[in-house]
Amino acid sequence: MVILYDPRCAEYGSAMRPEQPARILGSAEHLRAAHPDWEWRQPEPADEPALLLAHAPTLLQRIQHPPDIDDDTPHVPGIYDHARRAVGAAIGGARLALAGRKAFALMRPPGHHCTRNQAMGFCYLNQIAVASLRAQAGGAVRVAVWDFDAHHGNGTEDILDGRPGFFFSSVHQFPGYPGTGTRSTVNCRNFPVAPHTPRAPHLDALARSWEAVLAFKPDLVLVSAGFDAYARDPIINLSLEAEDFAELGRWLRQSTLPAAAVLEGGYSPDLPLLIDAFLSAWEK
Repeated sequence: MVILYDPRCAEYGSAMRPEQPARILGSAEHLRAAHPDWEWRQPEPADEPALLLAHAPTLLQRIQHPPDIDDDTPHVPGIYDHARRAVGAAIGGARLALAGRKAFALMRPPGHHCTRNQAMGFCYLNQIAVASLRAQAGGAVRVAVWDFDAHHGNGTEDILDGRPGFFFSSVHQFPGYPGTGTRSTVNCRNFPVAPHTPRAPHLDALARSWEAVLAFKPDLVLVSAGFDAYARDPIINLSLEAEDFAELGRWLRQSTLPAAAVLEGGYSPDLPLLIDAFLSAWEK
């Protein structure tokens, strides 16, 4: 397993927000101790031509200047560079996957809510969408994004919907932020689950979403790995346990498809254990 990580991603934010530096710092500390044989690499920041594959030039300008975009997505000095490094980690993960390696981008900010034109919901740039488009430009003809974060990846859907050679599959709580993800299109399949859905039907929705990915027969799978569907996550109302995230990792391993994953949500203090369960089952 290759972990793509840059400690500078913890240099902004505060403990007053759920998307905070401790998420990454604690996870990095845990994974280094639990898996001393895993390889750690520092990603290169994404350049502007890569970002423009998915985003409008006006968005790139907007996130570099005040005022705050919204309450969850404040203007932070240097946030453009932080976001470019997160995108670079996703691009690097996709490249490693196509070379036969398993890779996980342990970075922040997350990205799957950011649309072509609008940053929102802790997300300033959409790393999974940029990495998908970059991978196809590099020769991966069919690219699938599997999003098991508890919130709908509205930004990823906005960017990939209708594009030939791409498939997006999302399981998420509805009703819930951002209030999208109730309809499906030809290449974007949504599997909403209600708040407080028990584990078994939630896992059934995840299985159906994964079967849809497999049916697409992708050359590359990129995973928006959010861990906020955990039963004790503070900002969502779902029921998964650590062993359920391990099950998702096993599905990924059993497919033998080239794959890379990026961290999206997950706000419980148990986040390091949840990431470990997923990666360990995938890596075996």
